[in-house]
Amino acid sequence: MQRWRDMADIPEDWGRSVVTIGSYDGVHRGHQLIIGRAVAHARELGLPTVVVTFDPHPKEVTRPGSHPPLLAPHPRRAELMAGLGVDAVLVLPFTKEFSQLPPAEFVVKVLVEKLHARAVVEGPNFRFGHRAAGTVGTLAELGGTYGFDVVVVDLVERGAAGSGEPFSSSLVRRLIAEGDVRGAAEALGRPHRVEGIVVHGARRGRELGIPTANLDTVPHSAVPADGVYAGWLTAAGERMPAAISVGTNPHFGGTRRTVEAYALDRTDLDLYDQWVAVDFHSFVRGQQAFDTLEELLDRMGEDIRRVRELTRES
Repeated sequence: MQRWRDMADIPEDWGRSVVTIGSYDGVHRGHQLIIGRAVAHARELGLPTVVVTFDPHPKEVTRPGSHPPLLAPHPRRAELMAGLGVDAVLVLPFTKEFSQLPPAEFVVKVLVEKLHARAVVEGPNFRFGHRAAGTVGTLAELGGTYGFDVVVVDLVERGAAGSGEPFSSSLVRRLIAEGDVRGAAEALGRPHRVEGIVVHGARRGRELGIPTANLDTVPHSAVPADGVYAGWLTAAGERMPAAISVGTNPHFGGTRRTVEAYALDRTDLDLYDQWVAVDFHSFVRGQQAFDTLEELLDRMGEDIRRVRELTRES
């Protein structure tokens, strides 16, 4: 799959294509339906599929300091999109100047002159251009002028038989903030992932015989509510069942919020300075302080047994 960081990266001989546009943070099940429809339509036409997305998140430019919790960094999104059959991802630098483009000018500059869109596939609530003035109706009108079709894909609802609220990035962020990582996985179609570089911590886990990988997470990452979780730690291509702790380590009077993962039965790992991923399977318990170190160790033993059961089931 081709990855372009700016319109200047698009090959000069790029022909017609089927395009879908959006932040697509998380590439959740609603996103997957839209992208999948774009891929299917492109294959019917014998054309490549292009996803257009933005960096940073538009809200950070239009309302500085309001960047929403990040469900997936751009490399992860591109990986997920490639798995859906996307041929190219264009990550447009979202600047204040870019945010002020009127809808028609956005269409001409991006869809017509650069991507030569034959069709554009979007959800019904798609908005674009300065002050989000453009709608799918606007897009269809401009498509009539510039020679591309617009395909609108209905929203997907959460729950059995289509009950509940539509899948959305906002829904996933709320579930993660509540610690409902199973609900988030339902909306995402996979476990929620947090990534980062392993850094040195207080080394308490190693001293207790339970060494943990302490993540310096990607800025703005959507980190679940404080607590202990079952999941997996992936490092150097190896995926290992893991007990994951999120919070401030209240037993030791900590104040800084961390994400730490203990790969079950692995005391041989040296992961410092490595990029790793933590996937959250299920909530085990909330964080708490204990009266004695012995009580803490007993509870950690129970946690590890529970994590082993939960990850074995999956």
